[in-house]
Amino acid sequence: MNSQKWGCGEGEAHENGHGSQFLLGLDGGATSTVCVCMPLFPFSDDPNNLPDPLPILARSVAGCSNHNSVGETAARLTLEQVITEALSKSGADLCAVCAVCLGVSGVNHPTDQERILTWLREMFPSHVKLYVQNDAVAAMASGTMGKLHGCVLVSGTGTISYGFADGKEARAAGAGPILGDWGSGYGIAARALTAVMRAHDGRGSKTMLTTRILKALALSSPDEIIGWTYADPSWARIAALVPEVVSCAEAGDQIANEILVDAVQELTISVKAVVERLNLCGEDGSASFPVVMVGGVLEGNKGWDIGNEVINSIQKLFPGAHPESPKVEPAIGAALLAWNFLMKESEGDNHH
Repeated sequence: MNSQKWGCGEGEAHENGHGSQFLLGLDGGATSTVCVCMPLFPFSDDPNNLPDPLPILARSVAGCSNHNSVGETAARLTLEQVITEALSKSGADLCAVCAVCLGVSGVNHPTDQERILTWLREMFPSHVKLYVQNDAVAAMASGTMGKLHGCVLVSGTGTISYGFADGKEARAAGAGPILGDWGSGYGIAARALTAVMRAHDGRGSKTMLTTRILKALALSSPDEIIGWTYADPSWARIAALVPEVVSCAEAGDQIANEILVDAVQELTISVKAVVERLNLCGEDGSASFPVVMVGGVLEGNKGWDIGNEVINSIQKLFPGAHPESPKVEPAIGAALLAWNFLMKESEGDNHH
């Protein structure tokens, strides 16, 4: 897939005017890649001025595009497939695409970004603006409708906190469970499994987690947990035990409660680190900013609501922090980011 194959003349799209130009937003998560195609709509600084409903021309889905998980060749093919399908479904011409924004897991360093930008440059004509971000950035945009101001806290299998203010960005956590992401689903469940082992051999206090986890895993003794854990030590498989920890804490188990209290503390300090580095709270500490809350660990509606506790804890530190839930899916967040980046660049051009 390249611009020549599609019969694009360089600069052809520019003659079409804004009316027939398109944006692509991609979300490359741990399990699938989603691409949406939207028409380019007029620039506006007010997110409330966005078209409602948003004009989504096409949506396509393919497999994982994280090069760390599936390798470069498979990741690249997935991106080509999902982009080709979205353009074909929407009837949009490759030459009429004006900007593409991809939020993908596994982008942790400029070299990751550059690698993916190189793939995209080979797919698109040279006039197309290309933006590659960590998938947490697309998650944030899904709550702020593309506006890059504020903070996102993601806690699912893993966790990361990411923030933007005045063109600067900062992140905290997100280095994976071995490097201390203790507020994640994996972190919570791994601590619960550890507590069961400690209770079993006498290093720790008895806990209700023992019977709950053994039942959930259909095992008869804590000794069997060792074999279960190392048979397939995938993060997601272990993180799936979080509901057992929550129900034990709700039933009054002290050890389960401590694990959740510590997780809330960890998630709070990752947001705090980002807010302070970007001075999102303003000089007097009370400026208003959104905190977009994303991921299974934070989507509580139980008695022990981790997300709610995190917000309470953040608001004690920063009274101006206000929680936001995602309003659109991350791929649409990525398309809105492409729109925002284009708008900022056109403003920059007008100032010259």
